[in-house]
Amino acid sequence: MIKNYLKIAWRNLLKSKLFSAINVFGLSVGMTCCMLLLLYIQSEVSFDKHQEHATELYLVRSENVRFSGDKMDNPRAPSPYAQALKQEFPEVVQVTRVWQNFLEGKTLFKVQESGKTVKTLFESKGHHVDSTFFDMFSYHFLEGDARTALNDPHSVVLSEDVARKLFGDASAINKIVNIGGTEGNAENFKVTGVFQDESARSHIDSRYFMPITSGWVGNYLRQPNLDFTNNNMFYTYIRLKPGSDPEKFNRKLPAFVDKYAGKDLKAAGYEKHMTLLPVSDIHLFNKITDILTPTTSTTYLYVLASIALFTLLIACINFMNLATARSAKRAAEVGIRKVMGAGKGGLVGQFLGESMVLTFLALIFAVVAVVFFLPVFNQLADKSLTISALFKPEIAAAFIFLAVITGLLAGSYPAFYLSVFNPLDVIKGKFVNSVSATALRRGLVVFQFVISIGLVVATMVIQGQISFMRDQPLGFTKDQQIVIPLRSDQAKKSYISLRNEILQNNQVAGASGTSYYPGIKNPSDMSVFRSDQSVNDAAVVKTNWVAPDFMKVMGFEMVAGRMLSAEFPGDTNFRMVVNEATLRKFGIPLNKAIGAQLAFGGDNGSNRKLEIVGVVKDFHFADLHQVIEPYALFPNFNSDFNYIIAHVNSADVSSVIPFMEAKWKTMVPDEPFTYSFLNEDFNTNYKADARTSRIVNSFTVISILISCLGLFGLATFAAQQRIKEIGVRKVLGASIGSIVGLLSGDFIKLVLISIVIATPLTWYAMNKWLQDFAYKISIQWWMFAVAGVLAVVIAMITVSSQAIKAALTNPVKSLKSE
Repeated sequence: MIKNYLKIAWRNLLKSKLFSAINVFGLSVGMTCCMLLLLYIQSEVSFDKHQEHATELYLVRSENVRFSGDKMDNPRAPSPYAQALKQEFPEVVQVTRVWQNFLEGKTLFKVQESGKTVKTLFESKGHHVDSTFFDMFSYHFLEGDARTALNDPHSVVLSEDVARKLFGDASAINKIVNIGGTEGNAENFKVTGVFQDESARSHIDSRYFMPITSGWVGNYLRQPNLDFTNNNMFYTYIRLKPGSDPEKFNRKLPAFVDKYAGKDLKAAGYEKHMTLLPVSDIHLFNKITDILTPTTSTTYLYVLASIALFTLLIACINFMNLATARSAKRAAEVGIRKVMGAGKGGLVGQFLGESMVLTFLALIFAVVAVVFFLPVFNQLADKSLTISALFKPEIAAAFIFLAVITGLLAGSYPAFYLSVFNPLDVIKGKFVNSVSATALRRGLVVFQFVISIGLVVATMVIQGQISFMRDQPLGFTKDQQIVIPLRSDQAKKSYISLRNEILQNNQVAGASGTSYYPGIKNPSDMSVFRSDQSVNDAAVVKTNWVAPDFMKVMGFEMVAGRMLSAEFPGDTNFRMVVNEATLRKFGIPLNKAIGAQLAFGGDNGSNRKLEIVGVVKDFHFADLHQVIEPYALFPNFNSDFNYIIAHVNSADVSSVIPFMEAKWKTMVPDEPFTYSFLNEDFNTNYKADARTSRIVNSFTVISILISCLGLFGLATFAAQQRIKEIGVRKVLGASIGSIVGLLSGDFIKLVLISIVIATPLTWYAMNKWLQDFAYKISIQWWMFAVAGVLAVVIAMITVSSQAIKAALTNPVKSLKSE
């Protein structure tokens, strides 16, 4: 019987080549999209699931609540918490701290092997960790022993890629690397391990690990009397005993915090509420946007899953529509089968079998398409998915399950609809497409275009928001600014000479030093309050130390007072320039800002007061996801800067690069010259938004394509059904235009209904998406108008092609059988 069903299914497939091709192509495209997005989602939700102790690992995070009401969710803690947690709680098996270098973006590595020239390169994504790190986190070591790799304070563990860059194919074990900057203080380190890259599976995206006792952070940890209140800069992880209840553990933490830090926290003007965050949940914990590496929103994954589902549903709807539309042609077959004794169950099985044949044929094409388009999708989604992922048992099983569900979904209604025909009516020729079947087809067409119109509007809103963020005035000059990082002591000491040499070029309008610049992470801040307030009223102000001419080079706009200047040596004595947000935060009127004082330290600031000498117009030091917060600029008349910012007065900014590189090589010959453009650095903050835009854009085009395929098939069928009516109308004098309008009118009405339904739904969904941005566009009426017109035009083009063909048919051919 099954063999017979398959044989009939194959014959029907070959008999109706056009409809079969539309169905197979639509289903295969829908399944390809669904499979690609499922691979992406599976990759995102699998972060840290490979850890050997995944269910027992937790990050200790805290919510710092100031008495003034300000709250800040912080994934870091002061350094003493790790050992205190292990000593205090018997259920804590192991602890480890991770320090991420917030002082420099990249670190200089030097290798000098006997008889060879010095090899230098800059590396990023390095972390300082306790020697217990590899006892908690699972890394596959290609060389060395994970258990002892970080016991020596002058050891370093490299990723396979970094090791190959430094030593080629030779073994890296016991080789010496000189590590500069704050990471290694230009000291020598011995390679004690090489690990396989884990960045695709772990929230700790690291290319090398160093002992936490080395470099700048090692010197910091050797200071006496480190407290439990200040310098929240260590990610603290704990491993609980198997079976431990994290919720019970969380209930013990308030007493623990009060015991070790209660008094100091109260003196500092805030409370600390600590809780455990499972390591396996970190990557999808977007409440804190950056835990070692950027986190991902689960909402974003739901959006992608919805796009995958809707794309597949559109393809299934095409199948259902075409199958029910062609039901009249199958009616006689069903009638004869019923007369011959076929039951409803057998007929349902036959039609579901036909659906399965088409679906699994589409699955084969879809798998081939996934293999072919995976590199393109990786570029689109900024991922590194591999072909091997397709053939994992769980992934293969998921795709087969997807095909079965698709076959059942696509074939269910046609199967049950066709199986209930009355054989007597069919044989007597009384069968017509029922009102319910016609209504369903129309409803499904509406559903398809609701999705397509919604995606078109979503595309315009996302593109509009990204363009808004990139074009929005930021309060400073972001274009034609070259950023030169100073990564080592030698580079920092060369700052004054290098700046002066750069200024010799007449294309350089200005150059200045800074610790941080807008668009990159700035971890530096301090708690301050007005002189007439207490520490309980303190609020956090972001801080930056800059050269006196930095504000001029950046093009900041003064609204009161003056800029920092070398002409005022007293500026080094706790004087600062603040932004307007600082005045708003502390309730200081602009006309009273100059000379106003903010205190820091103990209650009433005892002799530690900061004087405001200037106020700049608010500028975006962070991206537009975040509200502009209080910010203070302090003068640094020394040469200890992390960056030089050079403003070029020529549109051809890159023409100055060779000149700068030549000067760099003269003064810092042992380091490679690196640079970036400030506007590009700032725009990297919108990388995730750009990725969302690319994915939505691509799948919008695909969903419209699949919808048009279905509409084309239905228009073709409608034209065939009414071919004799069209012949009669032409004989009676109907014009081609009137016939095209007759056939197109019903479909255009459906598209118009889709516009009405899609408008409020899409408006609501995109408003929710825009809530993630502090500064955003408004959704405009014309976006819906454009999407609606586009949908009508596409539908007209799709339907009219068949309508015109039917209208041009010779009526003699249409009516000769009458």
